[in-house]
Amino acid sequence: MILPITNRYNSNIKFSAEENDDKKLPYTHDTVLKNSFSNRMRIGFDKFTNALTLYPTKGLKGSKNSNFYEFLTMGMVPYLVGSGMLMAVFNAANKHFLPNEKVKAQSLGKKMALGVLFYGIMKEVSKSFVTRPVKAITGVDTELPYAKVIYELPENINDTDITSIEYHKVFESVEFPRWDLLYGDETKGKKRNYYFDKVAKKLGLGNNLKDSDQEVKPRIKEIVVKTNLAKNISSYLWAAVGVGLAFQEPWDKFFNAKGFKKSTEQFFESLGDSAIDFYKGDKSKLGKYSGKILLGAAILSSVLGVANVMSSSNRPSKLDSADIIEKDRKYVVN
Repeated sequence: MILPITNRYNSNIKFSAEENDDKKLPYTHDTVLKNSFSNRMRIGFDKFTNALTLYPTKGLKGSKNSNFYEFLTMGMVPYLVGSGMLMAVFNAANKHFLPNEKVKAQSLGKKMALGVLFYGIMKEVSKSFVTRPVKAITGVDTELPYAKVIYELPENINDTDITSIEYHKVFESVEFPRWDLLYGDETKGKKRNYYFDKVAKKLGLGNNLKDSDQEVKPRIKEIVVKTNLAKNISSYLWAAVGVGLAFQEPWDKFFNAKGFKKSTEQFFESLGDSAIDFYKGDKSKLGKYSGKILLGAAILSSVLGVANVMSSSNRPSKLDSADIIEKDRKYVVN
């Protein structure tokens, strides 16, 4: 008599399917993620921790799975270390100065450190001054992230189904965007061209287009290219505004504040006073206009960048099928 197989002798036995259920991956396939603050923070934290631990280890071991994405991600480590070293350099020698000079040196060193911090913050935050209006007007989020599932090569004989997650952007490559991730799943009740229909409507091309994806794709590429240009130019100008803001005199009150509560209150007070002083400038001929000029250039770069995107993306196509296909000729599809 053939008896059914049981695990009466070893209750810890698990079949492969059961084991996979216990170790579910966060994503089973390439997945578009919502461009929310929480997701951006999670992605940033994941990339940073991997850049400090996992990716250097793979590189030092000579892993065959170490790739260019990991190399680029590790670039944030020297950037942060270099920023910390820059802050330390201007404060390390303060103890060697005379008392009066030491106070001035400490103030300058702290403002240098604050300038490095504001540079990084303004450079990242200001990108949204371009990307957010472009998304609101066109429906195209040039920063839309997605999780890419990587199936790695086995490093030893016991390795099976090794996977890792990389975080990319749908429009990371202008020539080869991940269009496949933008189509809807009709089996789940979502129209195949739902995304492209939405963008076409935003761009004023009409509703219920027969092939909205083909009509919209060239325009999305144009929007991405012009948005990236505007974003990169304006972000450096806003970063310069951040540095200028950090070197204003009211920050000395913040540096001298004692206690967490007092420091927090003084920070916002010093920030407001520094913004006013930065805008007003000093009493010199050039100084009283320098803050206004820099701030105006930063604002103008963001506004003109968005305007440049819209000036072309709303234009109707110059060519249509009637301009390309000659009805009196025969065509063969291979």
